[in-house]
Amino acid sequence: MRLAFMGSPEFAVPTLRALAAAGHEIAAVYCQRPKPAHRGQAVTRCPVQVAAEAMGLPVRTPARMRNDTAEHDAFAALDLDAAVVAAYGLILPRPMLEAPRRGCLNVHASLLPRWRGAAPIQAAILAGDAETGVTIMRMEEGLDSGPILLAERVPITEETTAAELHDRLAELGARLILRALAEDPPAVPQPADGVTYAPKLGPADRPLDFRLDAPTLARRVRALNPWPGTTAVHSGTVLKVLAAQPEPGQVEAEPGTLLGEGRVACGGGTVLRLLRLQRPGRAAQEVEAFLRGYPLPAGERLETPPA
Repeated sequence: MRLAFMGSPEFAVPTLRALAAAGHEIAAVYCQRPKPAHRGQAVTRCPVQVAAEAMGLPVRTPARMRNDTAEHDAFAALDLDAAVVAAYGLILPRPMLEAPRRGCLNVHASLLPRWRGAAPIQAAILAGDAETGVTIMRMEEGLDSGPILLAERVPITEETTAAELHDRLAELGARLILRALAEDPPAVPQPADGVTYAPKLGPADRPLDFRLDAPTLARRVRALNPWPGTTAVHSGTVLKVLAAQPEPGQVEAEPGTLLGEGRVACGGGTVLRLLRLQRPGRAAQEVEAFLRGYPLPAGERLETPPA
């Protein structure tokens, strides 16, 4: 088929590569514009642009879509069978949604209608869901509200991190979109019940609030690994908490009180064991090695850093 591909982050790269490997003609790749990133704020291309240029594919990086009729016309002129969209980051207006003969097909990292929106992978872990998956839907003007073509489930365990789930769903999405293009399954409207939304995450979500119970905090650590990460403060030093797990049993201590051996009291008398930590300017370490160089004495406190 003659396709356009629209995506920006690393999640979208396996789908782009799978489409090209399957022999589809990719007339254009749309992604977000290069922008300053990392500590040096150097202008950086998004992962999809890097991959597309390495594959010799034409790349377009429009700043906006909604009211730009020139962009609408340029998209229509591609004469597409379909457009495949995976975490693009810009809203497509009706003229673009309707231009390809088979419409615009979205690779979404949840089991719709649960977790529409920007951060479905993290939202599923934060909520304690037992499973998530990938949905292929035909896009419409509503936010992730279009009819479903295919979906496949993936379990979430008590050890699953967002990074692990991201990679698994990215590969699954690449396989499912190839099936959707080949099989052209019937589109089934999303059910009206069970709609939830996954808001965008950012630095304000990093601080750990030890008034929450330990299972909730452990899910936050897993869900926000690797980005935006989770943090706590000890004696004015901001520590990154990279892995943690709840421990059985109850304690009578104020939330945030250190209990020794990397254990900390949390809401409801629950206990969280810190498993992997990092302090400023140092490498991440397993808790045993970390405590040899930076003790966290029992009776002292971990505080919630300001957002």
